[in-house]
Amino acid sequence: MSTAAQRDGLPKERDRAPKQDRSRATRQRLLEAAVACLAEHGWAGSTVAVVAERAGVSRGAAQHHFPTREDLFTAAVEYVAEERSTALRELFPAGPADRRAVVAALVDLYTGPLFRAALHLWVAASNEDQLGTRVTELEARVGRETHRIAVDLLGADEARPGVRETVQGLLDMARGLGLANLLTDDTTRRTRVVAQWADLLDQALGEAGGPDPQ
Repeated sequence: MSTAAQRDGLPKERDRAPKQDRSRATRQRLLEAAVACLAEHGWAGSTVAVVAERAGVSRGAAQHHFPTREDLFTAAVEYVAEERSTALRELFPAGPADRRAVVAALVDLYTGPLFRAALHLWVAASNEDQLGTRVTELEARVGRETHRIAVDLLGADEARPGVRETVQGLLDMARGLGLANLLTDDTTRRTRVVAQWADLLDQALGEAGGPDPQ
């Protein structure tokens, strides 16, 4: 390629990166707006047009990134689930930690806007076959990742009988606390339950590699 041709090509390369950055930023705004809308308005009130308006983009731009409503909302919940998993790991960068802190952090996963949005999506998916298949796959993947994080942070040895079920029981309990929190502020009771579960986990997993009970 001649020097002139190379020079001619450089602006195109320089223009491409900012365009890609703008595209990624638009996509992220749409995902965040979709989760917020789903949490606040439910499935029926969360249309592509409503999400696009909240994100500050045109409906056409929204459909460029997500051709269907189902594409948008399943991607949105997956995106935030991944963000929350990353945030949970970053709370304990050294690995296994104090179990009460880990239990509290896991419970927090189920008491924020993500869980509220996911619940609306589950209800919609129960009545729509195409959406139901996608949401079922998503929840299975998110569930496996959350379970792996819990095992790592609790220092649990799943080779021991009953340990896997104990960890899964913790996650099921956390989901139940999230449901209870949807209608009323359940902070006081939740704090007591978290403390009790941490004690139970110390008894069940005490010698499984996590920190010794104090």
